[in-house]
Amino acid sequence: MDLIIQNAYAQAAPQGDAFGFLLPMIIIFAAFYFLLIRPQQKKQKAHAALVANLSAGDEILTAGGILGVITGISEHYAIVKIADNTEIKIQKSSVAQIVPKDTFENA
Repeated sequence: MDLIIQNAYAQAAPQGDAFGFLLPMIIIFAAFYFLLIRPQQKKQKAHAALVANLSAGDEILTAGGILGVITGISEHYAIVKIADNTEIKIQKSSVAQIVPKDTFENA
């Protein structure tokens, strides 16, 4: 039977250098860092600074699209006037941006 079917012998796997494997991984990690991680960290820092600097009288736009004026503020919450005789309490972290003065009155 050895004449018809040849014995299979394991061949040695080619040994590549470790640098050839690590270089693409390093490039991919660097691309993810500069294109995804770093901009997200900047955005989070800017939002944290915005939330920390909120004060009464600021006109804001929430993440849900509610436009109003801050009338009161505590450590985690803000009271926002959204219409005459209508105030709501929101989390400070839900503030998306501070809008220019008189935006609320002109809307």
